[in-house]
Amino acid sequence: MTKRGHELLQEEVRKLKSVDRPAVIKAIAEARAHGDLKENAEYHAAKEQQGFIEARIKDIEGKLSHVQVIDVTEIDARGKIIFGSTVVILDENTDKEITYKIVGEDEANIRDGMISYTSPIARALIGKNEGDAIEFDAPDGTKTFDVLEVRYE
Repeated sequence: MTKRGHELLQEEVRKLKSVDRPAVIKAIAEARAHGDLKENAEYHAAKEQQGFIEARIKDIEGKLSHVQVIDVTEIDARGKIIFGSTVVILDENTDKEITYKIVGEDEANIRDGMISYTSPIARALIGKNEGDAIEFDAPDGTKTFDVLEVRYE
C-alpha cells in the first residue's frame, strides 16, 4: 500500500471511531427512548448502521495490521515503473494523454487516476521505462500506449 493510502485508511478509522460510532450510539439511545423496540424503525436502522461501522473498523484495522507501506520517494527505481509510480502514457489510438498512479487494490479508483497494480494495464506498465511502448489485452481489444513520463511522488 502506498503511504498516502495508509494515511487515508488511518484517517477513516479515526473518523469512524471518534465521529460515526458516538453518533450511532446516540441515535440508538434516542430510539430506545421512544419505547417499543420491535416496531421501532429508527432503532433498527441505527443498529444496522452500528453493525456496518463496527465491521468497517474491524476490516480497516485488519488491513492496517498486515499492510506493507511503500514510500516510492525513498526507492531508487532508476526510472522504472514500480508500485506507487505516477505514469503519463499516450494512447496511440486516440493520441490522448492519460495519467495513472499504480496503487494497491484498496486505493484503486479509476476516476481519480488510481489503478490497481493487479489491473492489466498496470501489469503491462510495471518494469517499463520512459519511451517504452506497452501493449495489453483490454476487454474491448488490444491497446497500445507509449510511456511519456515516470514520476515518484
